[in-house]
Amino acid sequence: MSPSHHYIDRDTGRVCAERLFHDRLIRFVYSSLREHVPSLYQAATSRWTTWLLGLANYDLALGSLVSGNRRFLRELNVDLSECLDPPESLCTARQVFERRIRFWDCRPMPHDPRIVVSPADSRVVVGSLHDSSPLYVKGKFFSHAELLGKLEWIDAFHDGDFAIFRLTPDKYHFNHLPVTGIVVDHFEIDGQHHACNPTAVVELLTPFSKNRRVVTVIDTDVPHGSGVGLVAMIEVVAMMIGGIVQCYSAERYDAPRLIEPGVFVCRGQPKSLYRPGSSTDVLLFQSGRVEFAPDLVRNLFAPVATRFSTGFGQPLVETDVKVRSWLAHPRGSATHFARLDGGMTNDEIRMTKE
Repeated sequence: MSPSHHYIDRDTGRVCAERLFHDRLIRFVYSSLREHVPSLYQAATSRWTTWLLGLANYDLALGSLVSGNRRFLRELNVDLSECLDPPESLCTARQVFERRIRFWDCRPMPHDPRIVVSPADSRVVVGSLHDSSPLYVKGKFFSHAELLGKLEWIDAFHDGDFAIFRLTPDKYHFNHLPVTGIVVDHFEIDGQHHACNPTAVVELLTPFSKNRRVVTVIDTDVPHGSGVGLVAMIEVVAMMIGGIVQCYSAERYDAPRLIEPGVFVCRGQPKSLYRPGSSTDVLLFQSGRVEFAPDLVRNLFAPVATRFSTGFGQPLVETDVKVRSWLAHPRGSATHFARLDGGMTNDEIRMTKE
């Protein structure tokens, strides 16, 4: 019997058990199949298999019926009242997965422009690549050198900090910009389509460095920027993710455009859309530039049963966060930061004022 996986809900502080989709299949693929039939394991994590699974689960009418679309939404408390389009128009699993929401109303953002915000509705773990940091996590989620690919960016983010955002299938799957600044690089790295299930992450060394991914590097030390140095946003595909559509909009979802070097992008605005499945965002920050929100750090070490703690030999507890909510602020800033969405406890508010 595999260990359960729990996380902490940021808004309520409750410890919640996660329903892991296709968990038995994932455990079979990443234990028995990987060890005993490597050729089938390679096939299971290929782009072709991901395309077929996505087609069956999200595009075919049969897939929507088998999935129990409406029951699925009820069980996971997906709030269709947030949708920009009428809920009754979302007839297929793909339409639900790719839904747009009124983020300007239902995902408030901190007013202070220097606050780095979450890029997704997701479950987040924060950490450091510096071995003397209390947040140091020995490389197992990813090798930052492999993850980034280009030497110039490997050096820039050496000993920096990171945040990993795991999007589960029920989540809103548009990614938003965590910072404001100028895009200085944007490129894709080919790879496999490994699952983002916690079991796969624990079983497979540095899976996010092996998957197909899109890397966007943003310079925030520019006029009207967030002022937290270079920030790398890495969008990582997973099993049943057919692709990542770059669709930056400066105003709501209007006039989407491609991300490319030289584009000035604004914090909190839509950047891209994952095609169906579960997927992961990784943010990298330069050493000494940011401090993570205190509740995310505190939750990380909570006495909660998670598969990450089992696999990493130390507490690593995820916090469920909303897109555009407070993730980090500039290190050493004298400003007192407070979250706009009301999810901050009295103790945390007092901590930011001291």
